[in-house]
Amino acid sequence: MDNVALPRETGRLIAETSKDVTVNDEGVRKLAKLMAECVKTNKYTIESWKTDHELNPSKMTKAEVDWIFVADTLNFSFWSMNDKQKFKVIYKGKEYTGYWSWVAALNRALDNGIPLTDPSFYASVSKEELCNIFKSDSDFDVPLFEERLQVLQEAGKVLLKKYDGSFVNCIEKCEGSAQTLMKLVVTDFPSYRDEAEYNGKQVAFYKRAQILIADIWACFEGRSYGEFHDIDTITMFADYRIPQALVYFDAMVYSKEIKEYMKADKMMKTGDRYEMEIRGCSIWATELVCEEARKLLQADDATKDTHINSIIIDHYLWDYRRDHADDPKMADIPFHKIRCIYY
Repeated sequence: MDNVALPRETGRLIAETSKDVTVNDEGVRKLAKLMAECVKTNKYTIESWKTDHELNPSKMTKAEVDWIFVADTLNFSFWSMNDKQKFKVIYKGKEYTGYWSWVAALNRALDNGIPLTDPSFYASVSKEELCNIFKSDSDFDVPLFEERLQVLQEAGKVLLKKYDGSFVNCIEKCEGSAQTLMKLVVTDFPSYRDEAEYNGKQVAFYKRAQILIADIWACFEGRSYGEFHDIDTITMFADYRIPQALVYFDAMVYSKEIKEYMKADKMMKTGDRYEMEIRGCSIWATELVCEEARKLLQADDATKDTHINSIIIDHYLWDYRRDHADDPKMADIPFHKIRCIYY
């Protein structure tokens, strides 16, 4: 891992040499103003993770840590090729799709007495048991089911063998450092090892490892198990949807070629140049937005102590994209399609 560029360095490295994705400074400044205003008016804060999402845990106990670990261990590949082929879960009378369909399934299992957040259970969960947990309320099953079974069992076995059956012990080992925890996660839990080779250099995006840390930080509002002295070193989580929002706000620009490629519904693979350019430039664009927004807030005496980081920006953009999916401009921006366990 010593020779692997970490996410922020990966973003800068890729943005400097990217051919078909460009970070647009004018769009960065425009989005930074919006984010600064959101933070200034308390429209979006660390607490929004809980207050804006009814399926996320609302308490701050050890049980929530293990809930978050399971949620993010299987937080990958929920996109659908079209609106008619979606994996759906109906929970408490409401229909959920995408990532929220998995969280609904997780909460449904817990409500039904299935100890899905206990590694003693999921380290040896059977195919039949997991299939029942992921029971779809549509005609379409969850993607990558076999991979989910393998990833979940693997994670449970590591927790039982090395961490006395709780992710809390991973956190405590890292003494309040988000970077140390990120490195522990990608070292000890192979499914989180989101790396590739770019222009001869090993680079890392670590989407799920970073969102795991960010979710714990948000759940505990920066206190207790969520207190990390270096939380601002965590970048955005390079996925399918944030790039759409960044392009929507003109902070990132796609070439004609890459747009046509994506609109043709061509599948990408981990490590493809297009895929890495999209993910890397997304990281770097968000870092620049964060830096600019921070300057704007610090220039105002009333907000100079206000906290903003790439996590808050990511959360805002992910929600914004989902809430404005039907906006014609947003709908016209394609997302890159890839089936993998990393995001």
